[in-house]
Amino acid sequence: MRFTFPILTLCHGGAQRMLVELTNGLTALGHQVVILMPLGGDISYEIHSTLLRTDHTVLRETDFPASDVIVSNFYTTVPVAEAASKNGKGIHVRLSLCYEPLFLPENHVSFPSYHTTGKLIVLSQWQKELIELNHGISGSIVPVGISSSFNNMHIRHKLQEPLNITAILRKVENGFSWHREQDYLVQQLDIVKQNLPVVNINFISPPDEFYTSDSLQQMKASGKYRFFTPLNDEELCYHYNGADIFVSSSIFDTGSLPGLEAMRCGAALVSVYSGGNLEYARHEENCLLSYQYENRLAEDVLRLSQDHLLRARLAMQGENDSAGWTWENSVRIMERSIKNFLQGTPADNQPKSALVRRMNSFRAGRK
Repeated sequence: MRFTFPILTLCHGGAQRMLVELTNGLTALGHQVVILMPLGGDISYEIHSTLLRTDHTVLRETDFPASDVIVSNFYTTVPVAEAASKNGKGIHVRLSLCYEPLFLPENHVSFPSYHTTGKLIVLSQWQKELIELNHGISGSIVPVGISSSFNNMHIRHKLQEPLNITAILRKVENGFSWHREQDYLVQQLDIVKQNLPVVNINFISPPDEFYTSDSLQQMKASGKYRFFTPLNDEELCYHYNGADIFVSSSIFDTGSLPGLEAMRCGAALVSVYSGGNLEYARHEENCLLSYQYENRLAEDVLRLSQDHLLRARLAMQGENDSAGWTWENSVRIMERSIKNFLQGTPADNQPKSALVRRMNSFRAGRK
């Protein structure tokens, strides 16, 4: 099949990582994949597909090559992808890597963009039901995966360091990071440090974000925290492996990739419920999970810091559970979903909530 992916940027981030893995994976399966990118779009990953850069800072319908399938992702790529589709350049499938109306500006634009095409791919059951409730469209689930670069190197005992508590910290300047609840994260980890002064509090940040962020550099200069700026998967894997406990405070994620990667590298996970992380996170079985209103993040980190047996049990179970999450699996499901769209086959019949069942019953009664 011939694919066109209009992509604005491939900077460091979970959504961009998934785009790279899916396009690289489809290319490896023998499909013809074109990444259509505007002038100035960043590329922080290795791509194996054909890159077609335009000579403009915005994408235009005339930039699209002929293909079988056009896969839009971010809401601003939807109108131009639909225009190209209507001009005979391929069927339009939307890959929703996040549900933009809930946490980004211009929700008066992003919300109706979900009415553009009924062919939808989502990352989790939670996201699938959220969009189905709001728009009546039932998406096909293509889960996130973990690169083979991430594994447990079994080096924690060799580091001879105090207990390492690690989290991702992103740039807040000129960005949309409120849903990550980073102020809450730092506050909770400060509580941990006050109760256990000997532990290390570590933050992982993309280097391009860290070195352009005054707030992150000021935090490092305070001497209270260690910052790591991995350049590639190998360095990121090493820092995950240095973490005894990995902490996530994000309250809104469709996939929540870092927690899963940390599990794969043998870290015990403490997380706030974010929707998509229920695909792999099970409280007291492979992690400690709480709602933010419970205000329990520091308490859970302290609990694992002081209970070595529980920490080891959750880390081992998390590592085992993460084994089935591969990008190869994601690509195969993506390919199957696209074939179903081309053949007119309905989306996968996943279990539905009572509210979604009521809505579907109402819709059926109107036919």
